[in-house]
Amino acid sequence: MSKAFVKEPAGGDEGDGDEVLQPHLPAGTKNYMTVRGHAALRAEFEHLVKIERPAVVQVVSWAAGNGDRSENGDYIYGKKRLREIDRRIRFLTKRLESAVVIDPAAQTNCDQVFFAATVTVSDAEGGEVTYQIVGIDEANASEGRISWISPLARALLKAREGDTVKFASPGGLRELEIIEIRYE
Repeated sequence: MSKAFVKEPAGGDEGDGDEVLQPHLPAGTKNYMTVRGHAALRAEFEHLVKIERPAVVQVVSWAAGNGDRSENGDYIYGKKRLREIDRRIRFLTKRLESAVVIDPAAQTNCDQVFFAATVTVSDAEGGEVTYQIVGIDEANASEGRISWISPLARALLKAREGDTVKFASPGGLRELEIIEIRYE
C-alpha cells in the first residue's frame, strides 16, 4: 500500500512525542526552576549537543558508507537514536528558554512557604518528612523534591511554621503540620 493512504506522524515512524513523554506546565503559568534544576537541564543539553549527538552522527555516517542501508543495524538504530536526541534537545531548548530561575538563598520572606522552600512536615502518626518544592522538570518524590503544581505543594504554599494543611492524596484526605521552613 502506498504511504499516501496510510496516516503516519510526520517525520518518520515516531511523532514529536514531547507532549506525551514530558510533564506539562499548566496553561498560563511560568516555568519556575531552582538554580540546581536549571544547571542540571543545562548540563544535559550541553552533553547531548557536544558529546552524544556528534558521536551518534559519526556512527551513522560510518554505517551509511557501508552500502545497503536497509539491513544495516548501525544505520537504522543510529538514525532512531538521532531522532530521540533531537527530540530531547528541542524539549530542553524550549524549557530552558522559558525558565524562570529562582534562587532559594535569595528569598527574603523566610517564614512562609514559597517556591524552592525546604519544608519539614509531621503527619498524624508523628512521622516527619522533608520536601523541597521545585520545578516540574526537577521533581523526584523519592528524593523529597516535589513539583510546585502537585497537590501537596499547592497545600503547603503560603503556609507558616505551626500551620496544619489538608490535601487530597491518593490514599484520601491527609493533614500535615509544618514543623520547619528553610531556604537553602
